[in-house]
Amino acid sequence: MYHLACIHCGAEYAPGEIIYTCPKCGHLLTVDYDLDAINVSREAWNRRPISVWRYREILPVTIPPVTLQEGGTPLYHLERLGAEMGLPHLYAKHEGMNPTGSFKDRGMTVGVSMAVQLGMKSVACASTGNTSASLAAYAAKGGIPAVVLLPAGKVALGKVAQALMHGAKVIAVRGNFDRSLEMVRDLCLKHGIYLLNSVNPYRLEGQKTIGFEAVDQLGDVPDRLVLPVGNAGNISAVYKGLRELETLGFIDRLPMMTGIQAAGSQPLVQAIQGSLPAVVPEANPETVATAIRIGAPVNGEKALIAIRETGGTAASVTDEEILAMQRDLAQKEGIGVEPASAASVAGIKKLVEEGRIDRDERIVCVVTGHLLKDPETVIRQCPPPIEIDATEQALLSVLHLSS
Repeated sequence: MYHLACIHCGAEYAPGEIIYTCPKCGHLLTVDYDLDAINVSREAWNRRPISVWRYREILPVTIPPVTLQEGGTPLYHLERLGAEMGLPHLYAKHEGMNPTGSFKDRGMTVGVSMAVQLGMKSVACASTGNTSASLAAYAAKGGIPAVVLLPAGKVALGKVAQALMHGAKVIAVRGNFDRSLEMVRDLCLKHGIYLLNSVNPYRLEGQKTIGFEAVDQLGDVPDRLVLPVGNAGNISAVYKGLRELETLGFIDRLPMMTGIQAAGSQPLVQAIQGSLPAVVPEANPETVATAIRIGAPVNGEKALIAIRETGGTAASVTDEEILAMQRDLAQKEGIGVEPASAASVAGIKKLVEEGRIDRDERIVCVVTGHLLKDPETVIRQCPPPIEIDATEQALLSVLHLSS
């Protein structure tokens, strides 16, 4: 029903081969389904609860999945922020409402299930935080040992806490994320450990369901789908999934895929704006949005295709713009997200101010992780609690009320 295929040279490989890039040319792999042989209707999907596994016919797992009931995340109409921006059809899909608090759970339910299906005995990843938290939880659920490499001192405390509590072997590398990824890839290839970074094509299969759910919840295809970009797996996965829905005849068009990066870490933006044939890595990425502090996006090749084939775009936002939107989402919409998540909505605000998008577009911004993933950043930008004596007079005084 499916096989692995190289997105560059087209070489095909059996689904059971433990490979992450094409052995012939070194480019990325994708999971290629025989969509003509898939027998499922939109009505059958609609009868199931909305979740990752609602769409199991176009997922590669054939065993009972390792699941924590991921997916089914809410789609919010951003009425107040939309009104301020002049965008009446602005929505946010809150992936922070997944079991471990980020979109990574969609990929890990499929990735860890595939590890079990393929008979692998241990799993590993490099991470800026959310991947490690998710891998640790799903490996625990699946009964498989997990190893995670983190750039020392560069990962939000909430995410480190999750990886530790779920029992992964957590290793802090004195270097950036890109170096951690190089090390874990070598480890997995040499020692038979299953790599579950987004270079693994099976992991991205779970993440494509964000787009499926957005279409189902909106009741139609959005005009624009906006995602923060770090390793570029998410935007690539969502595009692939929607292409599959189009081939199946479930949708008749694709949204404009739009990627948002932090100004201090924007290799994809530079490739799009400079009409470059490939992403040029950024040696020293830096941003307060730790989840997208990545200079060499593994899936950059796929992301360029996703944006260019749909007439989308890419833009960068400053740390100040990211943090301002994090506060606005919390204080005007009641939606608590980590900094990287706010980048998607901050990017739309910038694009509309620059006149680069139509104000009548139906826009879905994916916000990728929960507020509590990075409490330290929140505390630094908010005023501290007001401490008072335990008296009514003191309470009324700070509230500027009279007794």
